[in-house]
Amino acid sequence: MSRVQLGLGLQGNKRPGDYAALATLAEGYGFDVLSVFGDFMFQPPIAPLLEMAAATRRVRLGAACWNPYSVHPYEIAGQVACLDLASGGRAYLGLAPGSWFDAVGVHRHRPVRAVGEAAVLIGALIAGDDRELAGEVFGMAAGTRLHYPTQRPRVPLLIGAWGPRMAALAGRVADELKIGGTANPEMVDVLRARIAAGAAEVGRDPAEVGIVVGAVTVVDEDEKLARARARTEVALYLGVVAELDPTVRAPADLVAEVRRRVAAGDQAGAGDLIPDELLDLFAFSGTPEQVAGQAQRLIDAGAARVEFGTPHGLTDAGGVELLGARVLPLLDRG
Repeated sequence: MSRVQLGLGLQGNKRPGDYAALATLAEGYGFDVLSVFGDFMFQPPIAPLLEMAAATRRVRLGAACWNPYSVHPYEIAGQVACLDLASGGRAYLGLAPGSWFDAVGVHRHRPVRAVGEAAVLIGALIAGDDRELAGEVFGMAAGTRLHYPTQRPRVPLLIGAWGPRMAALAGRVADELKIGGTANPEMVDVLRARIAAGAAEVGRDPAEVGIVVGAVTVVDEDEKLARARARTEVALYLGVVAELDPTVRAPADLVAEVRRRVAAGDQAGAGDLIPDELLDLFAFSGTPEQVAGQAQRLIDAGAARVEFGTPHGLTDAGGVELLGARVLPLLDRG
């Protein structure tokens, strides 16, 4: 069994220079992977990733995730190829269909097909395979090639997924599947079964696909402050992910009221509604010991990587320092 990896997920909301400082800190503490979220209306992940590539020597780097609706796959191919060159072969390619695009008139059409065809097109460009691709959503004319060398002919693929069909796609083609916005150990078995269904279609061992579990993280010596901050952060996405988790029975009226308050601009008030037992399923929060306990339960459930998401602590650097100095040493990673 491979040693479980630990990662940090960073939001694209910082100033230039901040990413390099956090990346240097994280690599020094022994984190394995640094991801930048490709979330709607935040900075495009490529700029932070290139900054972190220049500041590090060992950690893997990637966007979790690029989506093929707002960024065409040929452009994603160029960005991930650039990152792989800049990092000396440490990039991974993260793909997911994304959310919240109605606000800018982008409509997600056939998301499983789109992500699958995007993965094929990107892989072909990076590999220098210039055969025609006649996809239903994305295609490429014969002879189409990148006009610069790539670091490697293949970059590892991560697909962000919750649902059965996207998870089955990961089972067929991906190296990793990421479940974003959860800290629920029960989801590891749920997604393993969904991955296995896709892997069986192509005669693949489902164990070849590592499951990555990541969520909002707020760690601090002051448990009350950490969990209050986490509640506020989780309120933004609880209305989406609570309905995706088949093991959770969140009260419909609670989820509806959280959505209503977030829409009204009362994010803190929405967070106040989230009870402890629900918070612990959708965020890592509390003291270093509490956060380590949550992460260990995911490791014991079979996660191949645990990703601690933004904001990490009451301050960015303070959270990363506590995670590195206090949480990581408590974990049995196999």
